[in-house]
Amino acid sequence: MQGIHFDFAVILSVLTLLTGVVWLLDKLLLGPARRRKLTVDAVDQPGAFVDFCRSFFPVIFAVLMLRSFLAEPFRIPSGSMLPTLLVGDFILVNKFTYGLRDPVFHHKFVAMGEPQRGDVVVFRWPVDPSKDFIKRIVGLPGDRIVYRNKQLFVNDVPATLDADGVFSGANLPPPGVAYRMREHLPRAENQTIDHAILVNPDRPGDDFEFIVPPGEYFAMGDNRDGSDDSRHWGTLPEANLVGRAFFIWMSWDAERMRVNFSRIGSSVR
Repeated sequence: MQGIHFDFAVILSVLTLLTGVVWLLDKLLLGPARRRKLTVDAVDQPGAFVDFCRSFFPVIFAVLMLRSFLAEPFRIPSGSMLPTLLVGDFILVNKFTYGLRDPVFHHKFVAMGEPQRGDVVVFRWPVDPSKDFIKRIVGLPGDRIVYRNKQLFVNDVPATLDADGVFSGANLPPPGVAYRMREHLPRAENQTIDHAILVNPDRPGDDFEFIVPPGEYFAMGDNRDGSDDSRHWGTLPEANLVGRAFFIWMSWDAERMRVNFSRIGSSVR
């Protein structure tokens, strides 16, 4: 059994349970008993705590349901997914794409789908499940993944690369410049998903060959030479999936101290 981490979801769940129990007790037992003792002109006064629970239970319950089973917001804190996601992007994550899970123990109770190659996913880091990571799925269960000279091969099919200019930014290691490439990642038979990645020719390629175990996924950052991913800590268990990133609803440019309006409303691909 996975441990309970006292994050916002757990706090919401506890508050929902507490206010819901008080609301139900007041509706079925306390309220009727209290009103039977009132005189004709008296006003029902349940008390501050009961009144708080009656007022806020529907709101807290609605937030819990939306956040747990529909969409959850996350902020991008690092440059591991450059150039797809920038530091300061605020994204929405679809919580039902890969099935519905309870918000406390994360047990799946409704199966709805599985990750596909190329999906950008948020997950609980296998090393420390209290921390959320975001990476791109490049390997499915049973896939043979080869990384050679900064190029991916999936089941012996190369993810071809096309030059796409130069990327520079404060979130890159010195000298702060990397090559931007378009990667054509094999997704299904005769199908690819195209997305941008960054490579730094001056850094080691970390070549490897690996077969993804059953029930696990191989995840990599689009900033290939600046990402802590499956190359370092191993594969991603299906049970750690949180959801698929799909939308940028806000972006804050910390260098210029302003909102980056050009990214608001963009889809995550």
